[in-house]
Amino acid sequence: MSIAITLHVLSAVIWVGGMFFAYMALRPVAANLLEPPLRTTLWRDTFDRFFPWVWVAVIVLLLTGYWMIFAKFGGMGTSPLYVHVMNGLGIVMMLIYLHVFFAPFRRMKQAITAQDWPEAGRRLGQIRMLVGINLIIGLLVIAVASGGAYLII
Repeated sequence: MSIAITLHVLSAVIWVGGMFFAYMALRPVAANLLEPPLRTTLWRDTFDRFFPWVWVAVIVLLLTGYWMIFAKFGGMGTSPLYVHVMNGLGIVMMLIYLHVFFAPFRRMKQAITAQDWPEAGRRLGQIRMLVGINLIIGLLVIAVASGGAYLII
């Protein structure tokens, strides 16, 4: 169980921490200092390096989460409410990530290749909004994970 918990927490830290850094630190600096061609190219290259880590995190979170649900709680039916909240919000986060990866990120890359900077910027704006939503959900999941056994009956 300690291996599952450790891998689960590390995966959450990598994903949510990466979003926090990107949204709260890199985004405002890039927006203030870089013109659209450089800004969208920076984000494309940043996401190209970050998204493989998110794929690993998503897979590890699913595997370890369900491992703990079945090994510790005996399944979904006997899991506490906070586990269901974590599971549900985690699935929502993963669906948002899949949408970002397969839709606006792919289209942003195509726009950059075509040097269509307004379209690349529009797609980057979509990604920014969805990452912001996912960051809020991720922070909420962390709050539920760390205090859920004490807060939710």
